[in-house]
Amino acid sequence: MIARWGGIVLSLLCASCAKQGDLPPPLAARVAAIDATSLFQSQSVGAPVVGMPWIAHLRAADLDRDGLADVLVCDARANAVTWVRQTAPGRFAETTLAADIPSPVHVEAVDLDGDGDLDVLVASLGQIFPNNDRIGAVIVLENDGQHRFSKRILLDRVARVSDVQAADLDGDGQLDLAVGQFGYDQGEIRWMRNLGGWKFESRNLLNLSGTVNVCISDFTGDGHPDIAALVSQQWEEIHLFTNDGRGNFSGKVIFGSTNEDFASSGLRIADLNRDGKPDLLFTNGDGFGPTPQPGPRPWHGVQWLENRGSGKFQFHRIADLPGAYAPLGVDLDGDGATDVVALSAFNEWTKPGAVAMVWYRNDGKQNFTPHILAHRPTHLLTVDAADFSGDGRPALITGAFHAYPPYRDMSRLTLWRRARP
Repeated sequence: MIARWGGIVLSLLCASCAKQGDLPPPLAARVAAIDATSLFQSQSVGAPVVGMPWIAHLRAADLDRDGLADVLVCDARANAVTWVRQTAPGRFAETTLAADIPSPVHVEAVDLDGDGDLDVLVASLGQIFPNNDRIGAVIVLENDGQHRFSKRILLDRVARVSDVQAADLDGDGQLDLAVGQFGYDQGEIRWMRNLGGWKFESRNLLNLSGTVNVCISDFTGDGHPDIAALVSQQWEEIHLFTNDGRGNFSGKVIFGSTNEDFASSGLRIADLNRDGKPDLLFTNGDGFGPTPQPGPRPWHGVQWLENRGSGKFQFHRIADLPGAYAPLGVDLDGDGATDVVALSAFNEWTKPGAVAMVWYRNDGKQNFTPHILAHRPTHLLTVDAADFSGDGRPALITGAFHAYPPYRDMSRLTLWRRARP
């Protein structure tokens, strides 16, 4: 997280492989933003703000499968993974699942051992600040079925791990892992074949520093799960690794920028045009780079790669957004079109008009109109959506990472529910 997760946070097209260069001003950026700050009501959940919170990642998940949405949290300042459990509708209690995970930066709920309950899969960066040491790890918190969790280290002593995702990549019925390693000067992308009995065999896909996220889906439409990865640092590329169904991958670059300060910050799957093919949403807005002062850059923004089939993608710029982070596809207004929500982690927070969270409303034809959802709290880094109220409407949950001043308008975890008419 410093100098892009030391790299990522703080520092953290196409069918051709040509670099895209500096992006032209998008049409969406010339559309006047709509003030929609009254649409959502905010509520602080979980532990109170103490000091300067470093929430590196969160994921909405019904961990206890009681029908109420919960939140899994990576608290990088506390070196802890926590569970914000919804004990009753609208009532939350936060407990610590593991308090000894160095700089956890990604978390997923997945039944990794196939025993019918959800385990917690964690990417451990090892240290937020830049470091070339092999201090990264992949960890699972194994659920015994009674919501007691035991820590298992699946991979350690490797370049800092920024993301881990689970899927059956070789067709043997067991969940394997795709792992992104940011490192610093050295990093990797690997997949870990599940041998059973909590044993995994690593296979390398790429040796580049700066991987921010990995995503798994059938991007080519051949019935096999592929891997997409966002690689920052000086590379500023999105790679696609196509799978033959047996865990043999072929890689290519599907997006790249010639701007070494493009500042890639997040990648997520979303079918924006609802054609059944998984697209890729991504942001560039990391605020640390060649200049010593963190903050926005003119080229920061939100974009998507439209999946045209057979491993081909078309680039679309959605909008400019200073300090853009955490792209999320969600039908926020229930009109049947997939909208986009994005945060600003790095902005000019001394200015009252600085934007913290934006909803890009999709008209169903992939024309996006920006709606400002919040100016405060500031330094928002991670967001997810779920039905927290049981009314069928998605709410948003955000986490803040206060790594640079001003240290005011702070939050830790905030739940945003649609206001009643």
